[in-house]
Amino acid sequence: MDKSGRMKIVIVCIAVVIALASLIVSQFLIDDMKEEERKKMEIWASAMQIMSNADSNADMTLVLKVLNGNNTIPVVVLDGDGMVQDWRNLDLGRKDSLASLHRQVARICAGGKNIRFYLNDSQGNVDHGQFVDVYYDDSLLLRRLAMYPYVQLGVVVIFVAIAALLLANMKKTEQNRVWVGLSKETAHQLGTPISSLMAWQELMAEQHPGDEAVAEMGKDIEVLRTVVDRFSKIGSEPELEVCDITEIIAGRAAYISRRISNKITVECLPPPHHVKALVSHPLFEWVIENLCKNAADAMDGTGKITLTHGKADGKVWVEVADNGKGIPKSRFKTVFTPGYTTKKRGWGLGLSLSRRIIKDYHKGRIFVKSSELGKGTVFRIELKDVRV
Repeated sequence: MDKSGRMKIVIVCIAVVIALASLIVSQFLIDDMKEEERKKMEIWASAMQIMSNADSNADMTLVLKVLNGNNTIPVVVLDGDGMVQDWRNLDLGRKDSLASLHRQVARICAGGKNIRFYLNDSQGNVDHGQFVDVYYDDSLLLRRLAMYPYVQLGVVVIFVAIAALLLANMKKTEQNRVWVGLSKETAHQLGTPISSLMAWQELMAEQHPGDEAVAEMGKDIEVLRTVVDRFSKIGSEPELEVCDITEIIAGRAAYISRRISNKITVECLPPPHHVKALVSHPLFEWVIENLCKNAADAMDGTGKITLTHGKADGKVWVEVADNGKGIPKSRFKTVFTPGYTTKKRGWGLGLSLSRRIIKDYHKGRIFVKSSELGKGTVFRIELKDVRV
């Protein structure tokens, strides 16, 4: 796992710890409030018991003050027969209040939080056969407090997700600008010396007609012109046209075979019929070159590169296989990251640039189809069939 991946895991772990700590602290607060409300209801039930057992001459001022002081905790008072004697702080709504009352009573009683006190008989003694049950529920404030940590966490998660998405888009936009700026500047800087080389090559061709070295120089200058053309297309929408994929692959295979070790064999296995696809000719052949060069680098100067292509399931596919050292499965996606390279020299941009060309400009896919350490790797390109 790369440094960026480890950093993401660390950030996620820190976020999880913060979330758990927030939930734990909130739970402690909720438990304290529940205990406080339970004590208040015990006092309220005691006041109700005093009022129920008091005679007509007793001063009930303080008792009534306690009973009327409950303006937040929902409470229902039931007699021994289960009949509703009183209720407080219940939201019965505007319609069918009686049915709503029964629903609220059933809900609160199902919660199981109740306080029972016994009434006195005619002689003033406690009659255990006559009792009153006081059922109560959590206050609205307590219920909101219980929900608040989850709402808070949800908002934080959404905020972090949006921030991460924006940062990723900003990073991608910045990378795109760097890519485009570097490509345009490279094309611009190469333009003048290539024009000069072309003039010198024409002059030498006139003075030394038939010279093979001059002819080869002309081919290399043409390659440089192709490179400039490729770089100039980066950052702008390329013009796609129906091209013969079979011819492009065959041409690139022949070109690569002349410019790598003679101990590496480049084999092109075309299908029975030519395959066509909607591509940018200079950019697509650049991708094939990058894959072939990458395969050659993986074989340390000895081996075989095999290029195959065809049509299947409405797609045009191209595969570049080698019998090099292979890629660990954990690196299948990392190899397309800018800067990733196993060579001592190089910028690690070939595969990243290839993915950008195939994905962004051709709306296709490029990926590691298979790889085995010590046996080789197969890269696969998939494009939409022009007939689909």
